[in-house]
Amino acid sequence: MLDTTLSALADPTRRAILARLALGEATAGELAQPFAISQPAISHHLKVLEEAGLILRRVDAQRRPCRLAPQALDPLEGWLRDLRATMEQNDQRLDRLLAESQPLERNL
Repeated sequence: MLDTTLSALADPTRRAILARLALGEATAGELAQPFAISQPAISHHLKVLEEAGLILRRVDAQRRPCRLAPQALDPLEGWLRDLRATMEQNDQRLDRLLAESQPLERNL
């Protein structure tokens, strides 16, 4: 699922759609307005976002409003948190090694 999420987020149009949905629910037509792309292209972007679990769509008569999926980014946030912790550990280890090597350099 993480690969699908990252792939969906790789496209700037899809990121812009998510940013718009952060403001509230919107239909495909409303989401298409700021873009110079066709309605089928917007529908494709929405399908990718839905398959990635980033948005939800509901049926409201003839409208199909979209909204952000709650906790959709939790797996990504967890992965980033783990990656950040590993990187910080590596930085700390490097800092220790550099601090230990400095006295040796002074003695030479």
